[in-house]
Amino acid sequence: MAEFTMELNDEQKEVRDWLHGFAADVIRPAAAEWDEREETPWPVIQEAAKVGIYSLDFYAQQYFDPTGLGIPMAMEELFWGDAGIALSIVGTGLAAVGVLANGTEEQIGTWIPQMYGDVNDVKVAAFCSSEPDAGSDVASMRTRAVYDEAKDEWVINGTKTWATNGGIANVHVVVAVVDPELGSKGHASFIVPPNTPGLSQGQKFKKHGIRASHTAEVILDNVRVPGSCLLGGKEKLDERLARARERAKSGGERVKNAAMATFEASRPAVGAMAVGTARAAYEVALDYAKTREQFGRPIIDNQGVAFQLADMRTQIDAARLLVWRASWMAINGKPFTAAEGSMSKLFASETAKKVTAQAIQILGGNGYTREYPVERMHRDAAIYTIFEGTSEIQRLVIARTLSGMQIR
Repeated sequence: MAEFTMELNDEQKEVRDWLHGFAADVIRPAAAEWDEREETPWPVIQEAAKVGIYSLDFYAQQYFDPTGLGIPMAMEELFWGDAGIALSIVGTGLAAVGVLANGTEEQIGTWIPQMYGDVNDVKVAAFCSSEPDAGSDVASMRTRAVYDEAKDEWVINGTKTWATNGGIANVHVVVAVVDPELGSKGHASFIVPPNTPGLSQGQKFKKHGIRASHTAEVILDNVRVPGSCLLGGKEKLDERLARARERAKSGGERVKNAAMATFEASRPAVGAMAVGTARAAYEVALDYAKTREQFGRPIIDNQGVAFQLADMRTQIDAARLLVWRASWMAINGKPFTAAEGSMSKLFASETAKKVTAQAIQILGGNGYTREYPVERMHRDAAIYTIFEGTSEIQRLVIARTLSGMQIR
């Protein structure tokens, strides 16, 4: 087990600087254009693939970093460049985590490479969990997967929403109900291979922020996938469902479902994304305050501005500490006894919203225009308190964990 440290080693520093250079030279100059276009920035993703950032090898190297800091470090630097483009680059990772968290070694080896494609033909993947009537309330999920034993196939029907890369993905990972009587414990995750009949894109959403990232509905109409596409395999699923039924009868401990296992693994990473956006806005505000003059002196000479910047930096550093702690705990198998993963996501996402708003205020009228990037950063930051568990859900998770009570 790696000891917890806030000091990056030489290799990590080298990776961080490399990512920062890509974010500064490639992502940030393209940010405004793709935000306006509201389209997937395929040329930027391809550039990321060419240098090795958009690849299974890079993702795995950071994911399995024994310090736990590889993923949050990478997320912070890329999202410092631009949240929308960065999410287009890393969005495939959520589907990959879904397979890593629930799949067999054979499934991991088969499907994750297909999620990324190659340098000459980049692909993306989508993780499909939320539904029109079941976002945070995963127990209300309606998408059904029924096993056709004669053909060893699963038949999936339903509609997913808010899916990053939904409909344009090469591989979709879909969470569906296999036993309605068990509520959220009766869910399972499935791979939907490329070009599977019955899967189509529904509405593409026009969003407030992260507009370079494709978000859409995914419609599943009698989608048939082989039995081998059930993540973890049917034997493991049957055993899990049997335990869930027994515990339901006895009122015993809860059994985690497939979607929640994915979200638990990814929440600190989302916190790191928020830290990157907050840091970017803070740096713009700091530079502006040092050069913008009013009444014959830089505005940072005023305590009202200087103290805001001091608070902004303090909150960013505190958020990073929580994210790094949770990431270290996760990679080293430390249980989140105080919901540390949710803590990191909650604090970092709220910090990003607050810091980006303060950055606009420091820039004044300029901050409200698209001539400066803080306006876009503020729009982007709004998503962090919403996706992968709203701030309210994070507080609920934390409160339940601390109290042991089923708070509603």
